[in-house]
Amino acid sequence: MTTKSFHPPQRTLMGPGPSDVNPRILEAMSRPTIGHLDPVFVAMMDEMKELLKYAFQTQNELTMPVSAPGSAGMETCFVNLVEPGDKVIVCQNGVFGGRMKENVERCGGTAVMVEDDWGKAVDPNKVEEALKANPDAKIVAFVHAETSTGAQSDAKTLTEIAHRHDCLTIVDAVTSLGGTPLRVDDWAIDAIYSGTQKCLSCTPGLSPVSFSERALEKIRKRSSKVQSWFLDLNLVMGYWGGAGKRAYHHTAPINALYGLHEALVILKEEGLENAWARHAKHHQALRAGLEAMGLNFVVHAEERLPQLNAVTIPEGVDDAAVRTTLLKDYSLEIGAGLGVMAGKVWRIGLMGHACNARNVYLCLGALDDVLGRVKAPVEHGVALAAAQQVLAG
Repeated sequence: MTTKSFHPPQRTLMGPGPSDVNPRILEAMSRPTIGHLDPVFVAMMDEMKELLKYAFQTQNELTMPVSAPGSAGMETCFVNLVEPGDKVIVCQNGVFGGRMKENVERCGGTAVMVEDDWGKAVDPNKVEEALKANPDAKIVAFVHAETSTGAQSDAKTLTEIAHRHDCLTIVDAVTSLGGTPLRVDDWAIDAIYSGTQKCLSCTPGLSPVSFSERALEKIRKRSSKVQSWFLDLNLVMGYWGGAGKRAYHHTAPINALYGLHEALVILKEEGLENAWARHAKHHQALRAGLEAMGLNFVVHAEERLPQLNAVTIPEGVDDAAVRTTLLKDYSLEIGAGLGVMAGKVWRIGLMGHACNARNVYLCLGALDDVLGRVKAPVEHGVALAAAQQVLAG
């Protein structure tokens, strides 16, 4: 066997992530590698923390990227804040609420589940009832933007309810950061984590996190060691701490951090509210085209995440066959359903650099063609015009 260099095909990524990476970010990642304690790199780290504060809309001093994907950001929040015996209210309306439950239990905590139907936002009334029934609860954990369904929950209201019952909040913002309104300080969120491969249009492998002073106080008062050495914030902050001084903790993914820095610079150049508006506008165009074809959204409009669109697969259509044809003939990737929605929905992403008119038109035109070939019960030849009308307006 002859081993050769790997050269992947050029794809258009319109699934649930990763999203298309801005060429500026790929160029940034190709720059010379320097030491992770080099003064120049340390200065970039400080700048990145300020850029992340802007993205999260927070002044939290502990705002940084974890050197691992979004799942490690989730684990960072749970292993630092949940101690053995702690009771945690966990909201589940999709796959990722279930992963929160796993984290609580692995930390030795007790998860009290608040369950909503997949495709619906978390019901604040159910959370209130769970907190009244469990006055000893310490934390409320929920997913702001549920990637498995495209549902967006009311983070501000859920956090207010948690605080009324003297609970901290842990929030999953993996799919919302940079794509939909998220205001950590205004909403008083205590611990939040995200990923780089969604609306920031960076490569996978880093997880931005932010912790409030309330959360840090709980960490300082722990009666037991954080169960993960690598994710223990007491140790990590020796490396990501302030005043330009850095103690060695781990070798940071230097070139990946160049990429995240560039992604955040791009976000700052566009303006956060402009980025939110761009995602909303192109979602409306995609929505118009999909609905003109006769495809139905899983999530009600008022709870729908603009950057992740879950649509029902038409009756009699082979899910995998359509996605395979899109990939083969159009080099276009859309996502399959997860969990109870497997085989029932497609998840179409409009995230970050991939959120543009060209991709809206490509997706609608390709779906129209492929669904026509399999004689799916949809309206043909109408999707592009419907989307164009929205974008022109």
